[in-house]
Amino acid sequence: MKNRLTTAACLPEDAEQALLVGRVWSPELDGPTTVLVRRDGLYDLSRAAATSSQLFNLSDPATAIRRAGPLPRLGSLDDVLENSAFDGRDNRVPWFLAPCDLQAIKASGVTFVASLLERVIEEQARGNPSKAETVRRTIVSIIGDNLSGLKPGSPEALRLKDVLIAEGAWSQYLEVGIGIDAEIFTKSQPLSAVGTGAEVGILAKSEWNNPEPEVVLAVNSTGQSVGATLGNDMNLRDFEGRSALLLGKAKDNNASCAIGPFVRLFDNHFTIDDVRQLEIGLDIEGPDGFVLTGLSSMSLISRDPVEIVSHAIGPNHQYPDGFMLFLGTMFSPTKDRFAPG
Repeated sequence: MKNRLTTAACLPEDAEQALLVGRVWSPELDGPTTVLVRRDGLYDLSRAAATSSQLFNLSDPATAIRRAGPLPRLGSLDDVLENSAFDGRDNRVPWFLAPCDLQAIKASGVTFVASLLERVIEEQARGNPSKAETVRRTIVSIIGDNLSGLKPGSPEALRLKDVLIAEGAWSQYLEVGIGIDAEIFTKSQPLSAVGTGAEVGILAKSEWNNPEPEVVLAVNSTGQSVGATLGNDMNLRDFEGRSALLLGKAKDNNASCAIGPFVRLFDNHFTIDDVRQLEIGLDIEGPDGFVLTGLSSMSLISRDPVEIVSHAIGPNHQYPDGFMLFLGTMFSPTKDRFAPG
């Protein structure tokens, strides 16, 4: 693993003010435990909450952590981060797991106009990368390449829908991208996400895929967002492009997403307003010399994070253990690698 996991790389710039919680596998306990993450080490939080689901469902997680009193130290943050790398693990030292456990893992797709066009292209190309560039030119000629001023579900968006239907260019992705209802799907099962440093799972038959860097909200059973973290929602473009009915096969597989390294709880120093301004960067380096850099800016999201949460939970969709919610990404690479498209 080329990029080593270090405190400097993983902690936020204002780490001294950040309230960070996560989960590790503890060899001493022979099982997982919740932890408080500080620059000077990791501290066992199990006396406050045995699971992160339980912790996030507390009325005030921050106060519960402060009232837990002195916490047992489990180890050095640097040591545990380094030991989280899949190719250098010492089973005698703790390592990070995904910071969620019993929560459902949900995701919202097509939340950025920048990636909306690529979803339409995947669909029209039927998952065939060799057809992508031709389809891209055709789609852009009909709807343009800038829909950033369009609010989903607005009268303007619905008028555009009528035009596109008349042109024969309407798409299931446009329906959720600019329509009234957001796309909310089950990414994978509780306890199926892997943590930082782990290998994510990709179907062996998939030949056209890419990572998707996203903000992930930790939402409790009442629908309140209590914190945020990062996630990689792998996109198998060939499978999803062939048919929307293959979404489960493409998304819900072994280790199909990574979440972590830890959740930053919302407090006076970090709120949902900060999430709205986050920028998520991604660097890809392949053994073949391929290099790709991407950026996803939350300020350009088409639907507000709070609105997306409201589409995921309500009287008809309840999650007693809470859920983790991927908010989508504007990162949708078009750079050729092995072949055009």
